This record gives sequence, structure tokens and C-alpha cells, in this order.
Amino acid sequence: NSKLRHVEKDVLIPQIMRDRAKELCSDKVQAFTKCCQETGLLMVVKCRQENTALKDCLVGYYSDPSFYEECKTEYLKQREEYRATGIKKKRQKLTSNV
Repeated sequence: NSKLRHVEKDVLIPQIMRDRAKELCSDKVQAFTKCCQETGLLMVVKCRQENTALKDCLVGYYSDPSFYEECKTEYLKQREEYRATGIKKKRQKLTSNV
């Protein structure tokens, strides 16, 4: 049964999308983080370029229908495994080397 509830469409699948997009944009996440650490309070002004690159990367994934379908398929697979085993699978988090 691949019918999705409201919470799955609006919360759970977008969470997978955010996590995967952050992984896929990790170089831009690291560049922005590094810039913020180096500039402190002036980060709003000094890190504008890194912030824009990061936002563009993330939004590119969020607005890609095929990326949504990929994440939906991943979610449905996880849901199916959970229903079969009762064991919730933890997503691997990308560890930051900060």
C-alpha cells in the first residue's frame, strides 16, 4: 500500500529530502560553516556568497520532482521494512568535521 498520509507527504518525506540535500550539498555547507566561524558577527555581510551558493544548491534539490520521487521511494521502502520487522531504521547522519 503506497498511499501517503498528510504527515508523510508534508513532514516525513521533506525531512528525508532535507537530509539528503544537505549531504549532496555538503561542500557548500562546509564552506558556509567555515566562513561563519572565521568572520563571527560580520557573517551576514561577509558570507553572503557562500550562503547564496548553499541556498541555490538546496533549493535546486527541493524543487526537483525526480528528487522528490527518489526520496518518496526511499521513505516507502523504510516504511515497508518497519511494517515487516517493527524495527525503525535510523538514517545515517553526515558528521560534520567542524
